Amino acid sequence: MGAALLAATACERRTDHGAVIVSTIPSAIASTRAAVPAPTDSDTSHRVLRDALAQGLVRFDANGQIEPGLAERWIVIDEGGSFIFRLREAKWNDGSPVTAEQVVPILRHLVSPRSGNPLAPFLTAIDEIVVMTPQVIEIRLSRPRPDLLKLFAQPEMAIIDRGRRGTGPFRIVRTGPPPLLRPIPDPRRAEPEGDATPEPEQDVRLIAESPARAILRFAQGQSDLVLGGRFETWPLLNSVPISQAAIRIDPAAGLFGLGIVNRDGFLGDAANRQALSAAFDRAAMLAAVAPNWEAADRLLPDALDSDAPPQIPGWALLNLNERRSGARARVAAWGQPVRLRIAMPQGPGANLLYGQIGATLLAVGITPERVAISAPADLRLIDAVAPYDSARWYLATACAPCGEAAMAAIEQARLAPTLAGRSAAIAAADAAVNADAPFISLARPLRWSLATARLRQFQTNARAWHPLNRLRADTN
Repeated sequence: MGAALLAATACERRTDHGAVIVSTIPSAIASTRAAVPAPTDSDTSHRVLRDALAQGLVRFDANGQIEPGLAERWIVIDEGGSFIFRLREAKWNDGSPVTAEQVVPILRHLVSPRSGNPLAPFLTAIDEIVVMTPQVIEIRLSRPRPDLLKLFAQPEMAIIDRGRRGTGPFRIVRTGPPPLLRPIPDPRRAEPEGDATPEPEQDVRLIAESPARAILRFAQGQSDLVLGGRFETWPLLNSVPISQAAIRIDPAAGLFGLGIVNRDGFLGDAANRQALSAAFDRAAMLAAVAPNWEAADRLLPDALDSDAPPQIPGWALLNLNERRSGARARVAAWGQPVRLRIAMPQGPGANLLYGQIGATLLAVGITPERVAISAPADLRLIDAVAPYDSARWYLATACAPCGEAAMAAIEQARLAPTLAGRSAAIAAADAAVNADAPFISLARPLRWSLATARLRQFQTNARAWHPLNRLRADTN
């Protein structure tokens, strides 16, 4: 009876009435310096709020594609060596106009290695950012980067001045908690007559809360959207009745696996690292956490900007028994006990995954020890959505650390002066990283949301990113 009442209640918020209520789930891997830094490893609530209150030159639409932000249009010249942006008529959230002279120093800071911006290591090709006119900005590159716009659309590249002013698409009209966000009128559109205010349905109430509370709130019909779902929280969806139509899984591009972060002892030998990677039954491991979670045995999901197909591990043609026999032989040949610390986040999904990892290690003669995600470890879970579609991101993110040859190959790809040279260098780097075996690829990131039917514009996408102004209708 209770479950039936709960299921019935869950339908009540599906009418398009009142402010859109959004729950965001913080990441269990958020902001740990010991973990591999990646934009999507930072706090979901902070990123969603930043993207709502401020925007970059461009931003993501509901499908994860590029749309105008502060820039109304742009051109690419010199074979990808220069990007020229024309700013739209825009105002800071205090009503003052935005000019190129204000935006350029903010951009210069964001791309600086000293900024703390996790995207900065992938923006080193930017040579100059200059003001051409009060409304035009040029970004000059020392090396061509056709994928620059996807990096500039990330929330980390939002333009916020020293006074903490942004340009929307929302502003906070009630601090809460939780804060109430309201769309900022577009200066290019006619102002509403008189003192008319936006319809209540255009407002968004943003709640940062635990995954259990967020899921329960949604199941009780008290919210319209849950953002920030990951593998470690997936099993919680079984705790309450939720319509399958409401569960939205992103086809997220990125890395999910174990970074080999300590090369002392047994893991100092590349052959041992390869044997360890070969020992895992990926399909069984993932099925224990979530159904239909597709396994991945290689680093790159596709060729991307490499001029060669993705490297395949040498063990991929062997069956599981052969692979595990080889791993047991490597452990036995080591001649002393092998104990590995595995750094994992908290959560029921992480518990299930660690159970599978631990059982595999025990099966080949290794003693596992689970430690906190930020603790000193030998293997550390890397769960990161790719901010843009370059093979170099995958290679650099997986190298935590890599050997000298692999690191040198990745650096050559970064410094390649032409796109053709870069593609060839990336292919060479993929081969070097495959031989070095710094990362045990298991899958692609699992990212899920809960969305009611009123959010007609909500779309799953490869960036696993859902801007608040692209949920129910076109706001700004």
